[in-house]
Amino acid sequence: MTRWQLAVIAMLAIGTRGAMAAAPSPITARDAWFRYLLPEIPAGGFVTLHNAGASPAVLTGVRSAACGMAMLHRTVNRSGVDRMKMAPSVTVPAHGDFRFAPGGYHIMCMQPHMKPGEAAAVTLLFAGLPPMVVKFAVYGADGRPAAP
Repeated sequence: MTRWQLAVIAMLAIGTRGAMAAAPSPITARDAWFRYLLPEIPAGGFVTLHNAGASPAVLTGVRSAACGMAMLHRTVNRSGVDRMKMAPSVTVPAHGDFRFAPGGYHIMCMQPHMKPGEAAAVTLLFAGLPPMVVKFAVYGADGRPAAP
């Protein structure tokens, strides 16, 4: 093979790798919001994730500058008492949704730095996919947008 042919093959390989890295994530987010109470009380984050891909997507963690610490949690009812339990990951099914909702899975935001009416950026970390930044609306105790 000539040098010219090797150079063309190398450029094609680099171009293909770049195109593969730029592939869009199959995950989208909607209805993202935090229920904020007070700075010393954890805020709960809720969102619906949709996976348009043919394989399940595993959410392995979250981070946000609006939280002193952010983690995946779920509410578990034992003998009539709700308890919070850390979730190491959640799986968004292929061609399906996963919903973080009050009373179920949620993002636990310890030491929240936010106010109702603002938006808080949250980075979602997936196994084998690029991180995804989602803007969460910040609501008050009633879980509704602030009145204009």
